[in-house]
Amino acid sequence: MNQWEKIEGTPYPLGAYWVADDNAFNFSLYSKHAEAVHLLLFSKSDVVHPVYEYSMDYLKNKSGPVWHCRVNKSDAADAAYYAYRVDGPAPEGRYNWHSFDFEKVLLDPCARSVYFPDGFSRRAACRPGSNAGQAALGVLPTELCEFDWQDVKQPRHCSDLVIYELHVRGFTQHSNSGVPDSHRGTFLGVVDKIPYLVDLGITAVELMPVFQFDPDNDNYWGYMPLNFYSPHHAYASDPDACCVQAEFRTMVRSLHAAGIEVILDVVYNHTCEGDHTGPTYSFKGIDSSSAYIMTGDPKAPFANYSGTGNTMHTANRAVRRHIVDSLRFWDSEMHVDGFRFDLASIFTRRSDGSINLDDPPIVSEIGTNADLTNNRLIAEPWDAGGEFQLGQKFPGQRWMQWNAHYRDTLQRFVRGDAGLVAELMTRIYGSDDLFPDDRFHAYQPPLSINYITSHDGSTLYDLVSYNNKRNWANGHNNIDGSKELPWNSGWEGDENVPPAVSKLRRQQIKNFICLLMLSNGTPMFRMGDEFLQTQGGNNNPYNQDNETSWLDWDRLAANHDVHRFVQRMIAFRKSHPSISRSRFWRDDVKWYGTGHLVDMSPTSRQLAYGLHGASQDDTDLYVMINAGTESAEFGIQEGTPGSWHRVIDTSLTSPEDFADTTAYVVNQTTYSVQSRSIVVLCAVKP
Repeated sequence: MNQWEKIEGTPYPLGAYWVADDNAFNFSLYSKHAEAVHLLLFSKSDVVHPVYEYSMDYLKNKSGPVWHCRVNKSDAADAAYYAYRVDGPAPEGRYNWHSFDFEKVLLDPCARSVYFPDGFSRRAACRPGSNAGQAALGVLPTELCEFDWQDVKQPRHCSDLVIYELHVRGFTQHSNSGVPDSHRGTFLGVVDKIPYLVDLGITAVELMPVFQFDPDNDNYWGYMPLNFYSPHHAYASDPDACCVQAEFRTMVRSLHAAGIEVILDVVYNHTCEGDHTGPTYSFKGIDSSSAYIMTGDPKAPFANYSGTGNTMHTANRAVRRHIVDSLRFWDSEMHVDGFRFDLASIFTRRSDGSINLDDPPIVSEIGTNADLTNNRLIAEPWDAGGEFQLGQKFPGQRWMQWNAHYRDTLQRFVRGDAGLVAELMTRIYGSDDLFPDDRFHAYQPPLSINYITSHDGSTLYDLVSYNNKRNWANGHNNIDGSKELPWNSGWEGDENVPPAVSKLRRQQIKNFICLLMLSNGTPMFRMGDEFLQTQGGNNNPYNQDNETSWLDWDRLAANHDVHRFVQRMIAFRKSHPSISRSRFWRDDVKWYGTGHLVDMSPTSRQLAYGLHGASQDDTDLYVMINAGTESAEFGIQEGTPGSWHRVIDTSLTSPEDFADTTAYVVNQTTYSVQSRSIVVLCAVKP
């Protein structure tokens, strides 16, 4: 290290890090428009008055838009935390709208761990003036948080990839979760439940946001990030900075050891700072016009394509660096396997909010970064500003995408809507209309994340139990413009349900799961859908940190029949590689109706197909689907009597609905498929 750096510090990497050879801390902060930057160091005993304050001099502590300094350990005294005060010009035009307040104590956006004092207050950050003693602080990296990964290899699944959407707190917070009290609602609670996940058969978990989010914002889901590097402190059993990281890493290592990938639901499209009335925690007070898209309207200066008050300015290269550096941290330091990007269409917005689909820089930088090439990249390809980019319109060629058209089609068809047979064929086939595999595009079906429910809406059980949404937290939550399509199966709600309705609901849920696991593409379902988790009809419990959202593990025993079916459907999919392929089925699939030809008339609700598995070293399958209200006689168009055995019939009760043996040989050329049910036959092995 040269002498200049020892005196002035270095601009990169951003954040705070320990320079062991120099026995000093290096601090680096991006702020293109700041005119004054003060570094504040605090002790554990006093988070109001800094034990050390350093006023940076732009003549020696600034390189381009980055402010930096070096502080010797002896000067830092007993400091444990750090923050900044930043000043600059007053608010003005569109691209120079600033929110500087030199009295505000500001969190470093690159802090690797965040400390919340007892007096932490969102309200104090919303009003002008000092919030000393009430502000979130960065934790000084006095020592590295070492961790033994024990040479556990990161798994990578192909045809057997099944994603389970999971909320860390909600997964084990309920008193009946069966984990130790100290582990309830934590990363370690997930570890305790790994045997359950393995037994269920899923091969990847997609964790709802685990970045540090605002604890004073009443947002249970976590889609209000405060910091892009640190795991959320409340998801650890011990709030010590190194313990939070260690518990997250323990969870990842344990999941990997069980063969389960870890995908993070990440929010880089907005922060918890909201609009001009929201709090000034970090980015807003450091350099708001660099961090956020501005409108030029003094009454509403922050563009709101996220639906939460602000929009990250990803067209700005400094913001892109923040995002890519954060992704690299979670990849290299925390060993995660992929990322699901919330409202990813915001990545295609220019500085003025218009859309750039040709080559948005942030998408290219993420997709081509050498450190991220092995990560799964999953887009939620829309935003709250009305942009919808599902399929080939989204500019990330290798990105997987949440397929909202699959969701809508399956919900409508299973509900009983007519005239959807052609659409259903397309979705089961892998949605080649959205992900074309022509010579120019060469998309692949695994890019389609097939799902029927997610955190964004009703549970699968509520979807078949309520026509009317209840206890809406903030209106309907399907921000992509589509509408959830519930049908209560003939009885509203969950009280005094007639036995026939209860049976039908179970049957409809089995239909959903059956089609999901039979479709080409990548299946995903939300936690608890395998045992009829309910939110009491609430389709948007984003702020419900209570039993409305916590997984009720008593329902596992109460609905063991459905759990058994889901478990076996997952195993069936994994044992038949011909279902999920790297390419489309093409000539290996033959489509039929109740007769030899598919009925695509406006009233049709029946479909059958034969999937030939020889090219995948697999057995043949024959599937018959009847969404009508009456039973239908299907002609079995392939094979001969005795060449098929029945595996699945969703009209039957457990355990006959899914046969564990090959005893149910079909000795006729027809099969009567009951109303609202699916039958799957498997070729008898010679």
